[in-house]
Order: sequence, then structure tokens, then C-alpha cells
Amino acid sequence: MNEPIVARSTLAHIAPKAAPALATSTLLILGRIWNANGAEHSTGNAALMVVLATGAAAAGAFASAGRSGDGVLAGTCFAASGGLALAGVAGYADGISLPLLLWALATAVAYGLAARYWRTDRRDSVAHERHLTVRREEHAHAERVEALRAGAQIEVAREGAAYAAALAQALTARAALPGFDPLEVTRAGLPKLPAIDITKEH
Repeated sequence: MNEPIVARSTLAHIAPKAAPALATSTLLILGRIWNANGAEHSTGNAALMVVLATGAAAAGAFASAGRSGDGVLAGTCFAASGGLALAGVAGYADGISLPLLLWALATAVAYGLAARYWRTDRRDSVAHERHLTVRREEHAHAERVEALRAGAQIEVAREGAAYAAALAQALTARAALPGFDPLEVTRAGLPKLPAIDITKEH
């Protein structure tokens, strides 16, 4: 049972691991660009980011407390809330220390949440691989059993054909001898042979 071998590239393996750091770093850079373009100590801009971050957090709380309990939607809303808060602080603060501190905290939290999903995904992948391995072993065992059975049937048929051919040759040679009695062959337990008129052959 042959299956295609899929080789993942190094970039495809590293990209998910680097995604949280890239996301928080992008927010920090955009916040500092916003700071350089007039957002520093801007009360209106700070109030806007507070409202947006609070709204995203409220949406996440509502999504997690609902009947469906959609974890993906809640996580997305909370991540958006944290990102808006980080961007707001990076844009409003005049120094780089507080934005860097929040960036480090946000990155650590992002990796902590992502590690949980990575572990779950890893467990699911391992369970799936084990299931496939068991199924492949079962199929291979069934194929081996069927191959052995078919080989045994072929061997029995071959031996039966060889025995029949040898018996036919022996009976033909014996029938050519004078004084051959077909009844003796039948008494020996072999199939009944048709009567042969020896006088016609001699």
C-alpha cells in the first residue's frame, strides 16, 4: 500500500512559530510610526484606541460566554483587543520603554496561547498517524493472508494436475500391456474406467 510522501519546507514549518512575534512586532512598529506622525499625547487618538480595545474585549467576552462558546471567535476578539491596546500605547507614549515592555508581555501571552493550540494540534496529528498506521498494518496483514491462501490454492491445483497427468500416463501404459483388467483398478479405489477391448488393439 503505497502513499505519497509529502515533505514540508523549512519555511512552512517555521512560519507558524514566528507568527505571534511577527504580529506583535508589526503592531509595535505601526504604533511608533503613528507616534511619529502626531499621535504622541493625542487625547483623541488615545480615547479612540481605548474604545476600540474595550469593544473588542467585550466582543470576546460575549463570544466566550454565549451558548455556542466559540473559542476561535473569542480568541480573535481578545487578540484584537490586546493588539489595539499595544498600538494605542505605542502611539501615545513619548518613550520606547513602555511600548517595548508591553510588546514583550503581549508576545509572551501570544506564545502561551498559541502553544496550547499547537499541543492540541500535535496530539491530533499523532493520533491520526497512529490510526493510519494501524489501518495500514491491518490491510497489509489481510493482503498477506490472501496471498498465502491464493498461493496454497495454486499449489494444490498444480499438484492435482500433475497427479492426474501422471495417473493418466500410468493407466495408458498399463492398458497397453496384455492381460490388463480395468476392474482391478476400480477395486483399488480409483475412479471407474471405461471398458477397453484389448482384442481390438492387438
